[in-house]
Amino acid sequence: MRFLALIGWILAFAAQPAAAATSAKLVPLEQQIAALLASKSGDYGVAALDLDSGEAVSVNGDRAFPMASTVKVAVAAAYLAQTDLGRRSLDTRIGSRSARQLIDAMLIHSDNAATDQLIRNLGGPSTVQTWISWHGLSNIRIDRTIAQLLSDPRDLWDVRDSSTPNAMVAMLKQIDRGKVLTPSSRYYLLDTMRRCMTGKNRMRALLSPLTPVEHKTGTLNGLTSDVGFITMPDGRRVAVAFFARGGVNRPRAIAEAARAVYDGFFRLIQTPVFSPGFAPAYAPVGAN
Repeated sequence: MRFLALIGWILAFAAQPAAAATSAKLVPLEQQIAALLASKSGDYGVAALDLDSGEAVSVNGDRAFPMASTVKVAVAAAYLAQTDLGRRSLDTRIGSRSARQLIDAMLIHSDNAATDQLIRNLGGPSTVQTWISWHGLSNIRIDRTIAQLLSDPRDLWDVRDSSTPNAMVAMLKQIDRGKVLTPSSRYYLLDTMRRCMTGKNRMRALLSPLTPVEHKTGTLNGLTSDVGFITMPDGRRVAVAFFARGGVNRPRAIAEAARAVYDGFFRLIQTPVFSPGFAPAYAPVGAN
């Protein structure tokens, strides 16, 4: 069994594409984002990947940043993978709430206690890390519970519980396109991220309210982040990761970078805005 598990891990790792290089069409966008962030105080990391075309940009994309609450996407995915295998259920009671209620609280309201309940139920941070490694993802570290992270001395350069922007985007790609979750689990995860109530002043701030966004924020003293998906008018989806460390007015810098990403990828669209073929990647809850 261990041999088969090792072979599975190797195959999963081999299936991962190398980090996408910036195409000539997106070099101006990458330069624009770099110049924008250079004008701000603080340390920034940005990555964006068109999940359909593979076009990508990054600024400090291989620099490690604390994940803070953006790790909750991985926790949710790891739990949902267990439900897909029949080992757990969204209706399972964990403490006084169901797993579904805990995931909703974790992703919509960034509930730290709910997160740690799910992590403990899975077997601890190492189990979530195993899910990450099993799918061939690197440069993402999950070392502590949220309570442990918050109780430890704050070091925004600590490599524990960190991710690079490129690694975060790679994980988002796996969730969206890598078949690591069943369609129903993927839909549930993305729809819950769509209902995120935190960080309205970050990637969503300068986008149209009609732009579909599924995301998860992260916040520590001196750190602001936002990761997720932005859907373009033609239905193409862009996985994005924004990390900001130090400096001032980090949410505004993320909002401006997100708008630059949107505009830059929008310019690549060849079809008319809101063409007859436009269809979101998910149907809102209650839609006919």
